[in-house]
Amino acid sequence: MPGPTVVLMPGAWLLPEVIGVVLIGLGNVGLARAPSVGGGWDAGPPRPAAGADAARAALREPWRHGGEAGAMARTSGASATRRAAAVLVPCAALAAAHIGPAATWLPAVRRSCFPRLAGTGRPDHVALTFDDGPDPVSTPLFLDALDALGVRATFFLLGEAVAGHPAVARETVRRGHELAVHGWSHDRPWLPAPVRELRGIGRTAAAVHALAGRRPRWYRPPYGILTSARWAAARREGLRPVLWTAWGRDWTADATPATVGATAAADLRGGGTLLLHDTDRTSAPGCWRAALGALPGLVAHCRAAGLSVGPLAEHGDHADPRHG
Repeated sequence: MPGPTVVLMPGAWLLPEVIGVVLIGLGNVGLARAPSVGGGWDAGPPRPAAGADAARAALREPWRHGGEAGAMARTSGASATRRAAAVLVPCAALAAAHIGPAATWLPAVRRSCFPRLAGTGRPDHVALTFDDGPDPVSTPLFLDALDALGVRATFFLLGEAVAGHPAVARETVRRGHELAVHGWSHDRPWLPAPVRELRGIGRTAAAVHALAGRRPRWYRPPYGILTSARWAAARREGLRPVLWTAWGRDWTADATPATVGATAAADLRGGGTLLLHDTDRTSAPGCWRAALGALPGLVAHCRAAGLSVGPLAEHGDHADPRHG
């Protein structure tokens, strides 16, 4: 019997990122209040032990000392609140700065507010893009299919895959396709890692440049999660971030050529950018066969609508990094 269905609001997957940063802040608060090895407290000087005189005074005037104890408790509580706020407010600001750009993952946000990031281009053209390769098993089959269709595409490559299979990436260039940067590995950026992003994107851009003989122009972050660190690293390499306007959900275990074709066609319009995958490196085993099987029908669908299909390099001024 199937379990209950859990429905997440759009963008709910961002919560672990924010929660993770806030938990770090909570941990810092706890450390600030923890007793030190010497018996003191990191948040202030050691508390003096009550002597015999203080004990006798408390017995003589319990009402006054009880009031002082309450006041001390209130003061301590207020201090703890201020300390927590001092840590959590900057942490919340850091989380917002880090993950804020990832709101562009939401299709409605990027289509209406950031059309160039969505990959909107010439109204008579569809940009065909593939993620996660190169793959020595599946990528050559996509290259053959594209040759048969007379179509060129943009392949967003993972640096670690390029390092492992440079001949496949080189053959992709030889067949006339465009190479772009997908990052070094397919990671989710749950915590800020600007140095790692700079190195990974830089290494991948250098590897693609060496294979293609020219600098790459485009960057698509893994999972489409564009953080401030990823954006800055891409811009440093002269890369334009580009996501998509349509996808085929071809990474799932139950994907078929029919489901991929129907899902992609539902959102595919002139000027759009289509996301598919030429490998199952980061998805369900064998799922690339669904995308490969859907490819002829999708190209035919576009051509029947009077649309040409090609790489981002031919997609027009809206997607050209030299324009804005």
